[in-house]
Amino acid sequence: MSLTQTWHRVMNSSPARWASLCLLCFFAAVIVMPELIAQQSPIALNPTRALQPPSMAHWFGTDDVGRDLFARVIYGTRVTLGLVAGALLISALLGSALGLMSGFAGGLIDMILSRLLDVILTFPPIIAGVVITGILGPGADHLVLALSLVYLPMFFRIARAGAISENNRTYVEASRSLGFSEWHILVKEVTPNVLPVILTQYVILFPLALQIESALGFLGLGVAPPTPDWGSILEQGKNFILNAWWISLWPGLFLLASSLAVMVLGRSLQERLGKG
Repeated sequence: MSLTQTWHRVMNSSPARWASLCLLCFFAAVIVMPELIAQQSPIALNPTRALQPPSMAHWFGTDDVGRDLFARVIYGTRVTLGLVAGALLISALLGSALGLMSGFAGGLIDMILSRLLDVILTFPPIIAGVVITGILGPGADHLVLALSLVYLPMFFRIARAGAISENNRTYVEASRSLGFSEWHILVKEVTPNVLPVILTQYVILFPLALQIESALGFLGLGVAPPTPDWGSILEQGKNFILNAWWISLWPGLFLLASSLAVMVLGRSLQERLGKG
């Protein structure tokens, strides 16, 4: 089944899927043009307006140093979702390429790559992320590297399984009998048939990677301050949870909404692919 056919089958039934799609379009718009949505600076300090509750002047309230929380959450959307999307894209491209080649080639190459990447899988993702960012230090580039390494084996395994399955198909044997090279068969014939599974894996892993990114930000291992990030805003709000609950509320709601929206679409893709 092609990517286009899979997408149409997913979106032609449930209102929840359309609601999720609309929500994701909103987040995409926020990522592309946050300055049109939030007029105030996300990093400007003003201690005289510290810990103000939500109002017409500050829709989400202010934090302990007077920064506008609406601006910080909106700009934090670009940082948080952008980092997760970029890190998973790197994992998907590299892991899938290695998995396709490994599963299609088989033999010693397949065994070596599988064993090497299984080492990473022995660590829970959050532990691996903490270790990598703890060694390298906080920063957006280190966070992307950590998330990419954590999820690379998962894309490797799903692509490898797909390549092994496709390698036994009749069309592959037919292509070989016609004299096509192994590289041509892999790129032109096998890869397009495995892409829907890789896309589904990407969407399913996105909420998990989003949780880990936010957890690392909460632990102080995410982006460097004063750059806004949902996890770091949550960490800031934990000290004021009783008298300034709004600091933790809004990034938590954005995190929950984005995770649920992606999860609904991911499960839908998975169901549709399972039905063929």
